Amino acid sequence: MPLDLLICDCDGVLVDSEVLACRVDAEELARRGFGGYPLEAVLRRFAGIAQADVIATVERETGRSVGADFAAAVAQRVETLLLEALQPLPGADAVLAALPVRKCVASSSSPRKLDLALTRTGLKAHFGADIYSAALVERGKPAPDLFLYAAARLGAAPERCCVVEDSAAGVAAALAAGMPVIGFTGGSHCPPGHAERLAGLGASVIARHWREIPALLAAFPALRA
Repeated sequence: MPLDLLICDCDGVLVDSEVLACRVDAEELARRGFGGYPLEAVLRRFAGIAQADVIATVERETGRSVGADFAAAVAQRVETLLLEALQPLPGADAVLAALPVRKCVASSSSPRKLDLALTRTGLKAHFGADIYSAALVERGKPAPDLFLYAAARLGAAPERCCVVEDSAAGVAAALAAGMPVIGFTGGSHCPPGHAERLAGLGASVIARHWREIPALLAAFPALRA
């Protein structure tokens, strides 16, 4: 059974942006009086989650509104940081250029943030128009909707796709979509024990660097075992 499609998350897999984005979330929440969401908690709980779902969770847990302008304020600060400091994950560009398989991006980020991140790091050319945001589906990760949407758009059967994900929500979404998942721990946001956490959640294998991914994909049928 050949691999038909490689589906890549963006933040924390292609670009080293999770710490930047989660830091802004934590700082903005603290500024608005939500003290129970320090950076470590935001990284652990909300990495890979769409901003609308983060807001819904915080408001449900606290019984308070974060403010109608919260998402826009965070987006503006994150955009500034991405333009100033964003870097691709080491090896991503070279490996993506060499992999002889169709590729797409399926991310919880907004379309604007995705375009900015992939353009800023020079990775956009590897995916063409096949860049999909959770804004396109009703339910974001950990629901399988986005991965299934991407596979359907490219005519790939879910069982012939493989996902590269760094977050618990992303691993859960891939498994719910019936796709094997490579747990990626090469981002600066990944704490000690993150590989074990992703493996425990069901990641088929773990990659600590992009250079490990070609060999893992070469053994694709075994990832489904």
